[in-house]
Amino acid sequence: MKTKTKAPKQSRLMREMLETAKDMHAIGIMDDAAYSKITMRELNKAEAATLAMLSGDEIRALREQSHMSQAVFAKYLNLTVGYVSQLERGAKRPSGPALVLLNVIRRKGIEAIL
Repeated sequence: MKTKTKAPKQSRLMREMLETAKDMHAIGIMDDAAYSKITMRELNKAEAATLAMLSGDEIRALREQSHMSQAVFAKYLNLTVGYVSQLERGAKRPSGPALVLLNVIRRKGIEAIL
């Protein structure tokens, strides 16, 4: 049985600090980089942590869209060629850092990790 975990409730202090940061950004006291760092860290934790499972066909399509052989793709992902082959055939499912990198490539393209 799977258990659902609740996202931690945001404290009143945190909400007030984020509102202050938003106002500071709006009037130009805080630059875009600082504001996006604060909001990404605090507001989008759940969104940033979600990873989509990829099928073997989707992984093969990502590699082919990148115009790479399995060997080159494996090198950039710091994986073995055999593991990439198993992923593409569906014999194994990606997990951990490999899943994270594949999701980054899916969302932003291979250029994001080069």
